[in-house]
Amino acid sequence: MEFIIISIFPQIFECYFSLSLPKKAIEKGIIKIFLINPRNFSDDRHKKVDDYTYGGGPGMVLMFPPLKKSIDKAKEISKDTHIILLSPSGIKFTQKLAKTLTQYNSITFLCGHYEGVDERIKNYINEEISIGDIITSGGEIPTLIIIDTILRIIPGFLKKEETKMIESFEEGILEYPQYTRPKIYENFEVPEVLLSGNHKEIEKYRKKEALKRTLLLRPDLLLNKSLTEEEKKILKEIFNEFFSIDNKLNIE
Repeated sequence: MEFIIISIFPQIFECYFSLSLPKKAIEKGIIKIFLINPRNFSDDRHKKVDDYTYGGGPGMVLMFPPLKKSIDKAKEISKDTHIILLSPSGIKFTQKLAKTLTQYNSITFLCGHYEGVDERIKNYINEEISIGDIITSGGEIPTLIIIDTILRIIPGFLKKEETKMIESFEEGILEYPQYTRPKIYENFEVPEVLLSGNHKEIEKYRKKEALKRTLLLRPDLLLNKSLTEEEKKILKEIFNEFFSIDNKLNIE
Protein backbone atom coordinates (compact mmCIF):
# COMPACT_ATOMS: atom_id res chain seq x y z
CA MET A 1 0.00 0.00 0.00
CA GLU A 2 1.26 3.48 -0.72
CA PHE A 3 0.62 6.82 0.93
CA ILE A 4 1.13 10.06 -0.97
CA ILE A 5 1.11 13.08 1.32
CA ILE A 6 0.72 16.66 0.14
CA SER A 7 1.89 19.02 2.86
CA ILE A 8 3.87 22.22 3.29
CA PHE A 9 5.45 20.58 6.35
CA PRO A 10 6.82 17.25 5.06
CA GLN A 11 9.30 17.14 7.96
CA ILE A 12 6.47 16.05 10.25
CA PHE A 13 6.04 12.86 8.23
CA GLU A 14 9.76 12.30 7.72
CA CYS A 15 10.07 12.03 11.48
CA TYR A 16 7.14 9.64 11.90
CA PHE A 17 8.22 7.26 9.14
CA SER A 18 11.83 7.19 10.32
CA LEU A 19 10.94 5.53 13.62
CA SER A 20 9.74 2.21 15.03
CA LEU A 21 7.11 0.14 13.20
CA PRO A 22 6.43 2.60 10.34
CA LYS A 23 10.14 2.53 9.46
CA LYS A 24 10.17 -1.29 9.53
CA ALA A 25 7.06 -1.39 7.33
CA ILE A 26 8.87 0.67 4.69
CA GLU A 27 11.99 -1.49 4.93
CA LYS A 28 9.90 -4.66 4.49
CA GLY A 29 8.08 -3.19 1.50
CA ILE A 30 4.69 -3.31 3.20
CA ILE A 31 4.13 0.39 2.48
CA LYS A 32 5.59 3.09 0.27
CA ILE A 33 5.67 6.78 1.16
CA PHE A 34 5.78 9.77 -1.17
CA LEU A 35 5.93 13.35 0.13
CA ILE A 36 4.88 16.27 -2.05
CA ASN A 37 5.47 19.87 -0.96
CA PRO A 38 3.20 22.42 -2.70
CA ARG A 39 5.97 25.01 -2.25
CA ASN A 40 7.84 23.23 -5.03
CA PHE A 41 5.06 24.29 -7.41
CA SER A 42 4.83 27.92 -6.33
CA ASP A 43 5.51 30.64 -8.91
CA ASP A 44 6.49 33.04 -6.13
CA ARG A 45 10.25 33.56 -5.66
CA HIS A 46 9.73 33.14 -1.92
CA LYS A 47 7.80 29.89 -2.50
CA LYS A 48 4.63 31.42 -1.06
CA VAL A 49 1.58 29.14 -1.26
CA ASP A 50 -1.02 31.09 0.73
CA ASP A 51 -2.91 34.34 0.21
CA TYR A 52 -5.72 36.46 1.62
CA THR A 53 -9.26 35.29 0.96
CA TYR A 54 -11.50 37.09 -1.55
CA GLY A 55 -14.28 39.00 0.20
CA GLY A 56 -12.15 39.63 3.27
CA GLY A 57 -11.81 37.65 6.45
CA PRO A 58 -9.18 36.54 8.95
CA GLY A 59 -6.23 34.31 8.15
CA MET A 60 -4.67 32.99 5.00
CA VAL A 61 -5.86 30.32 2.57
CA LEU A 62 -3.74 27.82 0.61
CA MET A 63 -3.78 28.80 -3.06
CA PHE A 64 -5.37 26.72 -5.79
CA PRO A 65 -2.49 26.43 -8.36
CA PRO A 66 0.19 24.87 -6.09
CA LEU A 67 -2.37 22.41 -4.68
CA LYS A 68 -3.65 21.42 -8.13
CA LYS A 69 -0.11 20.87 -9.39
CA SER A 70 0.60 18.79 -6.28
CA ILE A 71 -2.40 16.59 -7.04
CA ASP A 72 -1.21 16.27 -10.66
CA LYS A 73 2.13 15.07 -9.30
CA ALA A 74 0.36 12.55 -7.06
CA LYS A 75 -1.48 11.17 -10.09
CA GLU A 76 1.82 10.79 -11.90
CA ILE A 77 2.92 8.54 -9.04
CA SER A 78 -0.38 6.61 -9.08
CA LYS A 79 -3.12 7.49 -11.53
CA ASP A 80 -5.75 5.63 -9.47
CA THR A 81 -4.80 7.14 -6.11
CA HIS A 82 -7.73 7.90 -3.79
CA ILE A 83 -7.48 11.57 -2.80
CA ILE A 84 -8.58 12.64 0.67
CA LEU A 85 -8.81 16.20 1.95
CA LEU A 86 -8.54 16.53 5.71
CA SER A 87 -11.30 18.92 6.69
CA PRO A 88 -13.53 19.73 9.71
CA SER A 89 -16.51 19.48 7.34
CA GLY A 90 -15.62 15.95 6.24
CA ILE A 91 -17.18 12.66 7.31
CA LYS A 92 -16.15 11.48 10.75
CA PHE A 93 -13.19 9.10 10.85
CA THR A 94 -13.91 5.78 12.55
CA GLN A 95 -12.34 2.34 12.82
CA LYS A 96 -14.91 1.12 10.29
CA LEU A 97 -13.87 3.80 7.82
CA ALA A 98 -10.21 2.90 8.38
CA LYS A 99 -10.97 -0.67 7.31
CA THR A 100 -12.76 0.62 4.23
CA LEU A 101 -9.73 2.70 3.25
CA THR A 102 -7.50 -0.38 3.23
CA GLN A 103 -9.19 -1.44 -0.02
CA TYR A 104 -7.21 1.22 -1.88
CA ASN A 105 -3.71 0.47 -3.12
CA SER A 106 -2.84 4.16 -3.05
CA ILE A 107 -4.17 7.02 -0.93
CA THR A 108 -3.25 10.68 -1.27
CA PHE A 109 -3.74 12.92 1.74
CA LEU A 110 -4.13 16.63 1.07
CA CYS A 111 -3.23 18.56 4.22
CA GLY A 112 -4.79 21.98 4.49
CA HIS A 113 -3.26 24.67 6.68
CA TYR A 114 -3.89 28.17 7.96
CA GLU A 115 -7.59 28.95 7.35
CA GLY A 116 -8.03 26.13 4.87
CA VAL A 117 -7.75 25.59 1.12
CA ASP A 118 -9.12 27.30 -1.97
CA GLU A 119 -12.57 25.75 -2.43
CA ARG A 120 -11.90 24.96 -6.09
CA ILE A 121 -9.45 22.20 -5.18
CA LYS A 122 -12.39 20.10 -3.98
CA ASN A 123 -13.19 19.38 -7.62
CA TYR A 124 -10.12 17.14 -7.66
CA ILE A 125 -10.57 15.10 -4.49
CA ASN A 126 -12.54 11.92 -3.79
CA GLU A 127 -13.69 12.63 -0.25
CA GLU A 128 -13.25 14.80 2.83
CA ILE A 129 -12.51 13.27 6.23
CA SER A 130 -12.58 14.80 9.71
CA ILE A 131 -11.06 13.25 12.83
CA GLY A 132 -13.72 14.85 15.02
CA ASP A 133 -15.37 18.06 16.11
CA ILE A 134 -12.08 19.81 16.73
CA ILE A 135 -9.93 22.38 14.93
CA THR A 136 -6.23 21.70 14.37
CA SER A 137 -3.57 23.97 12.87
CA GLY A 138 -3.49 21.86 9.75
CA GLY A 139 -4.19 18.47 8.24
CA GLU A 140 -0.84 16.96 9.19
CA ILE A 141 -1.78 15.57 12.62
CA PRO A 142 -5.17 14.24 11.42
CA THR A 143 -3.37 12.56 8.51
CA LEU A 144 -0.95 10.86 10.89
CA ILE A 145 -3.85 9.59 12.99
CA ILE A 146 -5.56 8.09 9.94
CA ILE A 147 -2.36 6.55 8.59
CA ASP A 148 -1.44 5.08 11.97
CA THR A 149 -4.90 3.52 12.26
CA ILE A 150 -4.74 2.06 8.75
CA LEU A 151 -1.24 0.66 9.30
CA ARG A 152 -2.42 -1.45 12.23
CA ILE A 153 -4.94 -3.14 9.94
CA ILE A 154 -2.55 -3.88 7.05
CA PRO A 155 -1.39 -7.54 7.11
CA GLY A 156 2.22 -7.88 8.20
CA PHE A 157 2.47 -4.55 10.01
CA LEU A 158 1.87 -6.03 13.48
CA LYS A 159 3.08 -9.35 14.83
CA LYS A 160 0.59 -12.20 14.50
CA GLU A 161 -0.05 -12.36 18.22
CA GLU A 162 -0.74 -8.63 18.34
CA THR A 163 -3.28 -8.80 15.53
CA LYS A 164 -5.26 -11.37 17.51
CA MET A 165 -5.61 -9.05 20.49
CA ILE A 166 -9.01 -7.48 21.08
CA GLU A 167 -8.72 -3.71 20.65
CA SER A 168 -11.07 -0.87 21.50
CA PHE A 169 -13.94 -0.48 19.01
CA GLU A 170 -13.09 -3.74 17.18
CA GLU A 171 -16.01 -5.49 18.91
CA GLY A 172 -18.06 -2.39 19.47
CA ILE A 173 -16.93 -1.92 23.08
CA LEU A 174 -13.94 -0.42 24.85
CA GLU A 175 -10.97 -2.57 25.72
CA TYR A 176 -10.67 -4.18 29.15
CA PRO A 177 -8.13 -2.75 31.69
CA GLN A 178 -4.65 -4.26 31.57
CA TYR A 179 -1.89 -4.65 34.16
CA THR A 180 1.77 -5.63 34.31
CA ARG A 181 4.50 -6.03 36.96
CA PRO A 182 4.89 -5.33 39.80
CA LYS A 183 1.91 -7.04 41.42
CA ILE A 184 1.65 -4.36 44.12
CA TYR A 185 2.91 -0.79 43.95
CA GLU A 186 2.04 1.99 46.42
CA ASN A 187 -0.91 -0.08 47.71
CA PHE A 188 -2.37 -0.54 44.22
CA GLU A 189 -2.78 -4.23 43.44
CA VAL A 190 -3.38 -6.24 40.30
CA PRO A 191 -6.83 -7.96 40.43
CA GLU A 192 -6.37 -11.43 41.90
CA VAL A 193 -8.32 -13.18 39.13
CA LEU A 194 -5.61 -12.22 36.61
CA LEU A 195 -3.06 -14.12 38.68
CA SER A 196 -5.22 -17.22 39.11
CA GLY A 197 -4.24 -18.97 35.90
CA ASN A 198 -7.93 -19.76 35.32
CA HIS A 199 -8.33 -18.66 31.71
CA LYS A 200 -12.10 -19.04 31.72
CA GLU A 201 -12.48 -16.74 34.74
CA ILE A 202 -9.96 -14.30 33.31
CA GLU A 203 -11.90 -14.11 30.05
CA LYS A 204 -15.15 -13.57 31.95
CA TYR A 205 -13.54 -10.84 34.10
CA ARG A 206 -12.17 -9.03 31.05
CA LYS A 207 -15.49 -9.15 29.21
CA LYS A 208 -17.29 -7.76 32.25
CA GLU A 209 -14.77 -4.98 32.82
CA ALA A 210 -14.87 -4.05 29.13
CA LEU A 211 -18.66 -3.78 29.22
CA LYS A 212 -18.57 -1.85 32.48
CA ARG A 213 -16.02 0.59 31.10
CA THR A 214 -18.09 1.05 27.94
CA LEU A 215 -21.29 1.59 29.92
CA LEU A 216 -19.67 4.27 32.07
CA LEU A 217 -17.51 6.04 29.48
CA ARG A 218 -19.10 5.40 26.06
CA PRO A 219 -22.71 4.20 26.49
CA ASP A 220 -23.41 5.33 22.93
CA LEU A 221 -21.36 2.39 21.66
CA LEU A 222 -23.73 -0.06 23.31
CA LEU A 223 -26.72 1.50 21.58
CA ASN A 224 -25.23 0.58 18.21
CA LYS A 225 -24.06 -2.91 19.17
CA SER A 226 -25.90 -6.20 18.73
CA LEU A 227 -25.42 -7.73 22.17
CA THR A 228 -24.98 -11.46 22.63
CA GLU A 229 -26.98 -13.29 25.30
CA GLU A 230 -23.82 -13.54 27.38
CA GLU A 231 -23.21 -9.79 27.13
CA LYS A 232 -26.83 -9.05 28.09
CA LYS A 233 -26.43 -11.28 31.16
CA ILE A 234 -23.20 -9.54 32.18
CA LEU A 235 -24.76 -6.10 31.75
CA LYS A 236 -27.61 -7.15 34.04
CA GLU A 237 -25.03 -8.14 36.65
CA ILE A 238 -23.36 -4.75 36.30
CA PHE A 239 -26.68 -2.91 36.68
CA ASN A 240 -27.51 -4.97 39.78
CA GLU A 241 -24.12 -4.09 41.27
CA PHE A 242 -24.70 -0.40 40.64
CA PHE A 243 -28.17 -0.46 42.22
CA SER A 244 -26.78 -2.41 45.17
CA ILE A 245 -24.23 0.35 45.75
CA ASP A 246 -26.94 2.99 45.49
CA ASN A 247 -29.03 1.21 48.15
CA LYS A 248 -26.10 0.96 50.54
CA LEU A 249 -25.53 4.70 50.15
CA ASN A 250 -29.26 5.45 50.59
CA ILE A 251 -29.39 7.15 47.22
CA GLU A 252 -32.97 7.58 45.99
